[in-house]
Amino acid sequence: MGAAALDVAAPLKGTGARMRLSGPDKVATLLLAMGRPLAGKMLQQFDPTEIRSVTRAAADLRPITGDELETIIEEFAHKFAAGPNILGTVGELEKLLTNVLPPEQVAEIMSDVLGNTNRTIWERISAVSENLLATYLLKEHPQIAALILSKVKPACAAKVMGQMPPAVRNSLTRRMLTLKPIVEEAMRIVDKTLHEDFMLNFARNMGADTYTRMADIINKMERGHMEETLANLSESRPKVAEVLKSLLFTFDDIANISPRARMAIFDKVPAERIVVALKGTGPAFRDLILSSLASRSRRLVEHELSSGDPAPQREVLEARRAITDLALEMANNGDIELNADREDEAMFR
Repeated sequence: MGAAALDVAAPLKGTGARMRLSGPDKVATLLLAMGRPLAGKMLQQFDPTEIRSVTRAAADLRPITGDELETIIEEFAHKFAAGPNILGTVGELEKLLTNVLPPEQVAEIMSDVLGNTNRTIWERISAVSENLLATYLLKEHPQIAALILSKVKPACAAKVMGQMPPAVRNSLTRRMLTLKPIVEEAMRIVDKTLHEDFMLNFARNMGADTYTRMADIINKMERGHMEETLANLSESRPKVAEVLKSLLFTFDDIANISPRARMAIFDKVPAERIVVALKGTGPAFRDLILSSLASRSRRLVEHELSSGDPAPQREVLEARRAITDLALEMANNGDIELNADREDEAMFR
């Protein structure tokens, strides 16, 4: 199953709009019907985002009849017999997750799901970035945008409208003033659409942020701990390890950034720290760094390095770590670009 299964969101055969189930709803239903051993094997094929999506669906799953279950099984082309009525619960999915995931990951997922199930979609949307919500609403029909803004918290609506062009803001204000009561069925459709089209996509983006935060943590580890962590990840989750490695930035990576970025970094580093950091480096790397220094600093660093005085490994690693942290901080502030693909282009040709 996996990601492909989550993409299935067609209505159930022979049923009305009241019976519509999303892809995650159907996957949750099948997992609950399978039982723990088989469902546990299936969940091993899911990534964390899909597991969260299915767990949320299970938390909100309405009672499923035997006939509906048979239709779902038919749709997924599995040879199952029709089962009894199923009532989705978070507890059942927690038992399944316990079979295939570490306890700390299960706790994190369940904490996220339980926290969200006790909040309405409007409370959840009110808590996200106004820039993100404004961008989303600008792509929607103005009447839908007006409805959504009328449902979120007033403070959120005010901030979102403040991000919009005056003409759009004025149009939405007029539409909100003339909104008529919405039938319950239509509101359910809006709720489901927002959850699937907006909240789940937002969760995926948060997943990407998790990799960035984890890379930042690994970057700040001692060299030995960093290598041990990455080696362990490479064995258990090779794809995750590759993603994290691509996000890491070490002292050696300074050789791969643009000359302008290197000069900006070392302009802020004391000469004595540069001397210690360059202890034990190769001639090519050392010359590259020296070429990034101002004339006076370069002469001072070259003189100190020529003396050949050794430095404790701990001090060398601390100096390199301080320079790396400075580079990452400057990149986060937008002062420099660490991507080697964006080298400075010549101003004249």
